[in-house]
Amino acid sequence: MQPQIKSAMLALMMMVFLLPVGTWAADPEASPQEAPTIGLSEEMGDAMLRQATEVRDDLTRDARSLFEREPLGWDLGTLTTIYRWALDFPAHIATLVGMVIQHSRVLGAAGSLLMLVFIVAVLYSLIGQRRVLQRMARRLEPYREKMPETVYPFVLSGLRIVVAALIPLCLLAAYGLVDALVRYEAAWFVILGRLLILWAVGALVLNLLRESLTRDLFEVTTKYGRPIYRLVRLVLFYSLAGIAIFWSAEALRLPADILAFARFVISLSIVVVLFLLHLQKKALLSFLPSFPYPFYQAFLRFLERYFYIVIGVVLVAALLWCFGYANLGRVVIVKIWSSGAAFVLIMLIYHFARTALRRRSSRLARDDEAGHTVLNSLNSLLLYATVLATATVVLNLLGLLAILRRVMSIPVLSLGGAVITLWTIVSAVVILLAFFFASRLFRAYLDYRIFPRLGIDQGLGYVLNTLFNYIFLAIGFLISLRIVGIDLRFLLVFAGAVGIGVGLGLQSLAANIISGFSIIFGGKVRKGDWIEVGGTLGEVTDIFLGSAKIRTRDNVEYLIPNADLVTSTIVNYSLSSAFIRMDLLVGVGYDADPREVEQILLDVAAAEPLVTDYRAPAVRFVEYGDNSINFELLFWIDVRKTARRRVRSALYFAIFEALKKADIEIPFPQRDLHIRSGLPQPAPVSE
Repeated sequence: MQPQIKSAMLALMMMVFLLPVGTWAADPEASPQEAPTIGLSEEMGDAMLRQATEVRDDLTRDARSLFEREPLGWDLGTLTTIYRWALDFPAHIATLVGMVIQHSRVLGAAGSLLMLVFIVAVLYSLIGQRRVLQRMARRLEPYREKMPETVYPFVLSGLRIVVAALIPLCLLAAYGLVDALVRYEAAWFVILGRLLILWAVGALVLNLLRESLTRDLFEVTTKYGRPIYRLVRLVLFYSLAGIAIFWSAEALRLPADILAFARFVISLSIVVVLFLLHLQKKALLSFLPSFPYPFYQAFLRFLERYFYIVIGVVLVAALLWCFGYANLGRVVIVKIWSSGAAFVLIMLIYHFARTALRRRSSRLARDDEAGHTVLNSLNSLLLYATVLATATVVLNLLGLLAILRRVMSIPVLSLGGAVITLWTIVSAVVILLAFFFASRLFRAYLDYRIFPRLGIDQGLGYVLNTLFNYIFLAIGFLISLRIVGIDLRFLLVFAGAVGIGVGLGLQSLAANIISGFSIIFGGKVRKGDWIEVGGTLGEVTDIFLGSAKIRTRDNVEYLIPNADLVTSTIVNYSLSSAFIRMDLLVGVGYDADPREVEQILLDVAAAEPLVTDYRAPAVRFVEYGDNSINFELLFWIDVRKTARRRVRSALYFAIFEALKKADIEIPFPQRDLHIRSGLPQPAPVSE
C-alpha cells in the first residue's frame, strides 16, 4: 500500500470516528463563534484572588475561635464559700441529720425495702459472684468437649462478664420500671438511678478489661496485660467515683459555681491519672498489631520516636480544655486520637481481608490463572479502596479535608463555559480509577465463573471482555467529564490536532490501533490461539490496541505490532483445529524386514501419550538410501499442548529402544576402501 493512500485511509477513518462526536455534541442553534475555547478567561485571575481571600479569611476566623476562652463558672469567691462551708460543717451536722430523717419518713416502707434490696444486691455481687460463676462453669463443663479448644476460654470469659454485670443490670431494669410507674423526684432517688447506671457500666467495662488483659486470651496481652489492667482499673474507679460525686452534688442542687468547681477538679484529676497511664510507652505500643505494610510501619516508627511528644501535646491540650479553652483542647485531642484509631482500624480490616485473599489463593492450583487473576484484581481493588478510605477518613477527622477541598476549589482553567479546579480533576481521576479497577475485577470474574459455565471459548470471552472494558471506561470517562463540567463539544477542539498528528507522524500508531480493533473484533486471531509469525511459535496471551503479546514455550514474550499481524502471513494453529501432522524419518539396515519395521513404528506411536488419537498414525517407505532403507512416521499432535521438539525426542527414544530389542540395526554412514597390490616400486636412489 502506498504511503499516500495509507495516509488518506487513516485520515478518513479518524474523521469517521470523530464525526459522531461532533454530531452528538453540536448545538444546531449555536453559531460558529460559540465553539469551546481553552484557556484562562479575563475574569479568572480575579476569581482566583477572591476565592483565595475567602479561604484565608475563613481559616483565620476558625483559628481565632480555637483560642476563645470559655468562663470556668467559678472564681476565688467559690473557693472562699467552700472553705467557709467546710469550717462550718460541724454546725450543720444536726441539719443534715434532720434532712435524712425527713427523707426517710417520705421514703416509707416501700422505699426502705428498695434501699435494703439495693444494699443486699451490692453485698451479694461482691461476695456471691464467685459462687454463681463456679456453678455456671460446672454446668458448662459437659459442653466443653463439643467446643474447639481455642473457643472455650472465650466462652468462659464471656460468662464471667455476664455474671458480673447481671445484678446491676437487673437492678437498673427494676429501677427503670419503678421510675416509669411512679414519678418520684427526690434527690436520693435520682442519685440511686445514676449510681445504678455507673455500677452497670463499671461492671461491664471493668470485667471486660479484666478478661481481655489478664486471662492471656490474646498474645499481645501476655507481657504487659496485667500492669496495664491495674492502671486502667485505677483510672476507671477514679473516673466513676468523680462522676458519682458530681452527679450527687448536682442532684442535691448545690450552687452552680460549686458544681463548676467540682467539674474542674474532677476533670483535672482524671487528666493527671490518664497521663500517668500513658507514660507506659512500651506497654501501650505493644498492643498495636504489627502489619508488614510500608505506611503502617512508618506510622509505628513515628509513634516509637515521637510518643512522648504526642502525649505531651495531648496533656497540654487536656489542661487547656480544663482551664476554659474547650475548642482548642477538643480539636487537638479528638483529632489526634480519632485519626490514629481510624487508621489502625482501617489497616486491621485491610489486613484481615488481604489474609483471607491469600488463604484463598493458596488453595487454588498454581496453573489456575483465571482464579489467581480474580484474586489479584480483588486485591488491587481492595488496596485502592483502602488508600482512598484512609485518606478520606483521616483527613476528615483531622479537619484538613474541608480545607484542602476549598484550597483546591480555586479555578485554574476555563474550558469553554466550564471552570476547572484541581478538586474536580482529582474527583474525576478517582472515579475513573474506580471504574478501571471495577472493570478489571468484573472481566476476571467473567473469565473465571461465567464464561466456563456458559460454554464460551477463550477467544470469544476475550472479545466480550474487551468490549465490556471499553464500555466501563467510557462510562467512567463520561461521568468524569460530567463532574469536571466539560461539554462534549470540547472534544471537537482536539479533533483537528489529532488529524494533523496522524497526518504528520502518528501514522504507524494509528495503523496499529485500527489493526488492534480489527484483530479483536475480527475473530481471526484471538487470545489463547497458537500462531506462528516469522518462524516464532507461541500463544497469544494479550491483544492490546497497539500490539499483541505472544508467549513461546520457552516463556519468552514477544510484542508484535498489530499492523504486522494484519499485513503479514501468519499460521494460526487454533483457528479451525489445533491438531497438526508431523513426520519423523527413521533409517534401518538393509537386512531388516520392512513390514516388521512398519509395525514397530506404529506400535511406538500408538503407545506415546504425546501423540493424539485425532487420526491414526501411518508409516511410509520413503527410499533406498546409500546405507539404509528409510521410513517416514506420520502422526498427529495438539500443538497447543505439545511441543514439537518434545514429541520428536520422546519418539526417538522409544524407537531406538524398540529397534534395539528387535535386533534391527540402525546403520550409520560408512565407506569401503580397497587398496590394490602389485603397483610398480620406485627405483632405488644411487648414492
